[in-house]
Amino acid sequence: MKSRRPSRYHRRPRPKAPPAPVLEPGQTEFEFGIPIAGIIVSKEHWTQCALKQIPEPKPVDWTGVFGRQAPLVVDIGCGNGRFTLASAVARPELNHLAIDSLPAVIRYGTRRANQRGLNHVKFAVVDGWRFLTELCSEESIAEIHIYHPQPYADPVASSRRMLTPEFIGWMHRSLIPQGKIYLQTDRKAYWDYLCGNLPKLFDWNELEGDWPQGPEFRSRREILSRKQGLVIHRGYGIRREGISAEEFQQNIQAMEQPTFAIEPDES
Repeated sequence: MKSRRPSRYHRRPRPKAPPAPVLEPGQTEFEFGIPIAGIIVSKEHWTQCALKQIPEPKPVDWTGVFGRQAPLVVDIGCGNGRFTLASAVARPELNHLAIDSLPAVIRYGTRRANQRGLNHVKFAVVDGWRFLTELCSEESIAEIHIYHPQPYADPVASSRRMLTPEFIGWMHRSLIPQGKIYLQTDRKAYWDYLCGNLPKLFDWNELEGDWPQGPEFRSRREILSRKQGLVIHRGYGIRREGISAEEFQQNIQAMEQPTFAIEPDES
């Protein structure tokens, strides 16, 4: 039996995260030497941030879920919640929803939010597509954050990339007037694709260097990429207003599909 040759696009093994330390009230948690926002509170002040079941009916009344009226910040592909925690600690006046399709990382994020006593944060296992198309109504989100979307470097899997023209259109529909998207990746090909398509529906701004406002490290992937010396591409877009339904569809149809190639040394 012939041995199978490894693909040039075989993903590099990710360093395993160290076991979660037992933290005491008042302590700060670190990941790869970088602090995670928020101070551990005493157990009687822990919260329950897991959204274990998506409530009916659809789309969801997120104001009811949070029990208050506040602008909604959504972190799609949140990983272990590094950005959501930092944003929630810095901006308690906003509701924060962190979603990911991987239950394991949601458990990490939920535990951290609980231990910090954050009552304006929810974590849920749901993918970005289902969230935008089924669970949220039009013009209901203030900010959408996506940090290091899965690039699917293997050409066979490129059709699984999330940020298609259709997805970009759903982001536009879901944002409130003047709502914002924030994007970050270490894949130059993905970044070029985004910069070529997002300006059709958003006032798009590429950034040089770090974000002008914190947090500095917005995902676990960013920490690892910066340790490897990879270039991080960052930008934000403001929802463009005054687009007719016909123009909207024309702009979606004019966008390219994300079939770009990613070089093996980028993956």
